[in-house]
Amino acid sequence: MSNDSRVWITPGAHRRLTVELAVLRGTAEPAEAESLGIHLVEGPDAREARVHRIEELLRDAVIGQAPPDDGVAEPGMVLTVRYADDPETETFLLGAREGVSGEEMSVYSPDSPLGRALLGAARGEERSYKVPSGRTVSVTLVEAVPYSG
Repeated sequence: MSNDSRVWITPGAHRRLTVELAVLRGTAEPAEAESLGIHLVEGPDAREARVHRIEELLRDAVIGQAPPDDGVAEPGMVLTVRYADDPETETFLLGAREGVSGEEMSVYSPDSPLGRALLGAARGEERSYKVPSGRTVSVTLVEAVPYSG
């Protein structure tokens, strides 16, 4: 993605954010948000801030557009990684976390320490990043495939 302000979101997350925004603006019923598992913020200041945040996300969103299947980690890719010498792997989507529901796979933001470390990594490439405790963690990209929803 050439524009750094662009954010990749799933079609499901786009739908939930759109419904949440409609409810917050008063153009949809709260029951519609509840049916999608959306928890609405309370209070006028919090609601106004949330409306602005959702508008910003949706304005800059790339919705479900699959990146090239080139094995390189970028937003919109499902990444499988292995930490240090751990034989187990972890699989997650690299994209915006907002609007994602519990039944979808884990999502890590490209702006998170792990996301920043993996951006641009190719299959088999090892990268490292610092966790909040200050410890450095090594992670290897095992696989990167486009999200297919």
